[in-house]
Amino acid sequence: MVYLEITLNIEEQKRGGAAEVYKKYKAPFLNQISGARSKELLIRNEDVQVLHGFESSEQAGDYLKSSLFTNDVVTELSPYLDGTPDIRIYESL
Repeated sequence: MVYLEITLNIEEQKRGGAAEVYKKYKAPFLNQISGARSKELLIRNEDVQVLHGFESSEQAGDYLKSSLFTNDVVTELSPYLDGTPDIRIYESL
């Protein structure tokens, strides 16, 4: 399993709107993206993380270049973000 972790700095009052973007694109992600296994929204006081599960690191990288991510998710999340997201890919052993 491979995990794509995207950490977002979002002010508390903007998190509801960002959560709606997450909900809107969870099913399309799972149904349309090759190798997609899971998608979870993790909320902490200091930030919000979206954890995506994939079959391979190549598929995780492909998702970051996909139209769903670049044209839809990024565009709709942009008004809620404070700064640039931190994006990391992890492989589990």
